[in-house]
Amino acid sequence: MPNKDGNNFLCFLPKVGKAKKPVTHQNTSSMIVETEKRVKLKTPDELLEVLKNQCFIRQEGWWSYEFCYQKQLRQLHLEEDKVVQEFVLGVYDEEATAAFNQNLSDISTLKDPRSKDASQRYHAHQYTNGTACDLTNHPRETEVRFVCSEPRAMISSITELSTCKYALTIQCPMLCKHPLFQEERPVWHTINCNILPKDYKDTKVDDTHFTMIIDSDDPSTHSTK
Repeated sequence: MPNKDGNNFLCFLPKVGKAKKPVTHQNTSSMIVETEKRVKLKTPDELLEVLKNQCFIRQEGWWSYEFCYQKQLRQLHLEEDKVVQEFVLGVYDEEATAAFNQNLSDISTLKDPRSKDASQRYHAHQYTNGTACDLTNHPRETEVRFVCSEPRAMISSITELSTCKYALTIQCPMLCKHPLFQEERPVWHTINCNILPKDYKDTKVDDTHFTMIIDSDDPSTHSTK
């Protein structure tokens, strides 16, 4: 193959074994349950306990958002550090959170559709019974999503999924200690190339035989041309 300068190279593709089938969420959970018999792993909620009694603020234009762990989420407009307008986007709902997580699995993890990393998972808490919405006549509610991210805990985004229903994403380095939330890294392979002499000519022989190996362990499926 040539490079941008027109020099030709002979390249060798690495020999890569068959990729193992990815471990499913159910199998991963089973492995963790088995591991817990030998080494007790902390659950996501146990890892997040360090956030108790902490509040986080994020400003987006006119509005500021104040999230207090396992308490409430507020949407505020501040003028000279004074609250002049306020909406509660949800109060921590322990029962709704337990029911939500139980419906998923013993260790609840979901794909975050807004994450740049498609493998990013999150742990969710439910916040309900917020300020009544003028458009729906129902209380505002929010799903708070905790993701593994360095270097510090902070609000990374707030999104309105539908009218008066929100999703708040919290970056949490402590969640990275749990194996299910660690980032999946791609596997890289090296292609080695040697430059060919300028006077090199590719000789073609009509009766050259090539062996085509089918993706099968049965030798009878091999054929030649």
